[in-house]
Amino acid sequence: MTTTLQERLAKALGQIRNARTGAGVYESQQLRDIATTVDGKVRATLQLDASDDPTLAREVRRAIENVSGVTDIQLDVRGASSPSPASRGRSLPVMDQAPAAPARPAAPTPKRFTNLGKVIAISSGKGGVGKSTVAVNVAVALAKGGARVGLMDADIYGPNIPRMMGVFGAPPVVKEKIMPLEAHGVKLISLGMMIEPDQPAIWRGPIVMKIINQFLQDVAWGQLDYLIVDMPPGTGDAQLSLVQATNVDGAVIVTTPQAVSVGDALRGVKMFQRVGVPVLGIVENMSWLECQHCGKPSAIFGSGGGQRLATMVDLPLLGQIPLHPPVMEGGDDGRPIVVADASSSAARALSGIADRIVEAIGAVPAA
Repeated sequence: MTTTLQERLAKALGQIRNARTGAGVYESQQLRDIATTVDGKVRATLQLDASDDPTLAREVRRAIENVSGVTDIQLDVRGASSPSPASRGRSLPVMDQAPAAPARPAAPTPKRFTNLGKVIAISSGKGGVGKSTVAVNVAVALAKGGARVGLMDADIYGPNIPRMMGVFGAPPVVKEKIMPLEAHGVKLISLGMMIEPDQPAIWRGPIVMKIINQFLQDVAWGQLDYLIVDMPPGTGDAQLSLVQATNVDGAVIVTTPQAVSVGDALRGVKMFQRVGVPVLGIVENMSWLECQHCGKPSAIFGSGGGQRLATMVDLPLLGQIPLHPPVMEGGDDGRPIVVADASSSAARALSGIADRIVEAIGAVPAA
């Protein structure tokens, strides 16, 4: 039975124990943030206490080196300061000796990357509403219109953009810059190009922010007119990381007609507004299903949800996209519908949404 690189690493590292604590470094999360690429590069972080044997790092490195398939290792060793003599043996501070609360760090100042053009986030309140489908087809539609477009997959936990754009393999690195792959006239980058298909991204906020910053700064995008960013669902780490890392020129919120989806999308609108990002409008996906025989629409997920949300938050409804089976098939095969069947109603709706996004972003005052 073939094992993955992550499984082989877990087996090898599971045998290493910390002599001070007796616990396994892998099971106790003393060794954490283990990431691998498709070409065998491994990165991990080892947390060493001041009283730990420093040879533990060498033992971990050797174990990784001996794992089949490993081509390169970057082991980050981080130390923890030992307690001061005055504090040893005291489990809790007395009232008058309680340490002062640390000062709250200032929020990072967003940086304007002039080469990225207009940065547009495609987001949603919940998963499964077709946000990535909208992002992919809008990017390709803009490129078909002659714009220089980049597509950044910020959905760290579900990076589907490579499959939907039909690209596979790791991007090359030239002079310490990641070279984005290209498909359908769009430059794209995704974590899905750099990890094995079955590897889960079990990462907390700091790692997510680091990846987003790297995608913005260390990718050789060249000069773009638009950078479309496919966000994960919700209002969490990735959204905050993006708006703290760069000036986002506008956000588009995707929903489906039913009330549950609209309620979650409303939270997405409010989140972007609260952090000072203009919301360009609402996109309603899966608005109706067209009968293949008579063309009659059937609103199987209800109707009017996108318009109700747009009216509620005083934003334009950028478009309604019908359910069209070739949209799903093209997403699986790497052929976006605006390329595979440009004359279909879904493709026309998506192209129209791309045009209205350009109009809306052009009306937003420069930051």
